[in-house]
Amino acid sequence: MKKNTIPAILVLAFSLVVIVGSQTFLSACVHEDGTFGACHWAQRALLGLGCVTGILAVLALLVERARPGIYLSLMPCALLGILTPGTLIDLCHMATMRCQAIMRPAMMILYAAVLLSSLIGVALSRER
Repeated sequence: MKKNTIPAILVLAFSLVVIVGSQTFLSACVHEDGTFGACHWAQRALLGLGCVTGILAVLALLVERARPGIYLSLMPCALLGILTPGTLIDLCHMATMRCQAIMRPAMMILYAAVLLSSLIGVALSRER
């Protein structure tokens, strides 16, 4: 395994955690009456971003010549993932709600890890 594929594998793993987590253990608030708030739309946006980053990670694994460019394209996706919950899409206003206490910090950490992995991938690609 080449060392510049390791960041793509990490991004793929983080993306899978975002995809599965946004629908299960890292999901937004569930209202008792069956309605949903703005945090639901942040969850849906994060699911879409997780799919995009996952597809880009698979492409980075498969297409060696395009790997540096794919790593660069992952950076804006990661920034969107960091900014989506709470900044671009509002969440509940109570700090004790699930979206504020669990989903937002977890997604910010996961997408910060995606950003760091893509930066490492660009650096490793430049070495060659």
